[in-house]
Amino acid sequence: MTMSAVLEFRRAGPADAATVRELTRKSYAKWCAVIGREPLPMTADYDHAVRSHVIDLAYLDGRLVGLVEMIPRADDLLIENVCVDPDGQGGGIGRKLVAHAEAETRRRGHAVIRLYTNKLFAANLGFYVAQGYEVEREEAFKGGTIVHFHKILT
Repeated sequence: MTMSAVLEFRRAGPADAATVRELTRKSYAKWCAVIGREPLPMTADYDHAVRSHVIDLAYLDGRLVGLVEMIPRADDLLIENVCVDPDGQGGGIGRKLVAHAEAETRRRGHAVIRLYTNKLFAANLGFYVAQGYEVEREEAFKGGTIVHFHKILT
């Protein structure tokens, strides 16, 4: 994908739960060996998530290439899941998904967006720092460490 390519977004609904689950499992499969288990997004209840979270599906030329799952909260928006089809990783789709979540945060009147990732996902850590996110804290989780990030939006 070139950075000039336009992603089209569509809000996921109950009928999209299987699609969300499939893309997420495909996207996160590479991390299983790194942490010795399936990452949480691979085991999430997407029948529930499509009803209670905001999940926007990203399409390029009519093909699903990624998604961003967001949880609106009182004072911020939490990115719960960003995933890109493995065939499209490294082409700028992830940046566009995060930018989309930031725009959604602003649209909801918030100045702060948050997210978290596993500390062993080195590529993710570098990606989020490059997008202007700062480490807020770390916490122990299932034998590993979760890194919490935030970004103040102007």
